[in-house]
Amino acid sequence: MSNRRSRQSSSAPRISDDQIIDLVTKLREILPEIGQRRRSDKVSASKVLQETCNYIRNLNREVDNLSERLAQLLESVDEDSPQAAVIRSLLM
Repeated sequence: MSNRRSRQSSSAPRISDDQIIDLVTKLREILPEIGQRRRSDKVSASKVLQETCNYIRNLNREVDNLSERLAQLLESVDEDSPQAAVIRSLLM
């Protein structure tokens, strides 16, 4: 048992090595940068987790940018127009 695992509290849910492998495999399949590689190209679990974090950060930035653009667009249309209602629903 690794030192890190032995420090976990007994109430923390345990995850098996097989579950970790399965989750990393699923992440490999959905990450654009990694999923496009050939199966013969091995990518470490660490690299998959790093790429996952980077991908999520990029998605958050993209959402923020799109929200800003929608807010700017909302300012430029009539507040009572159908377009404004659609934009407001997208911002929710």
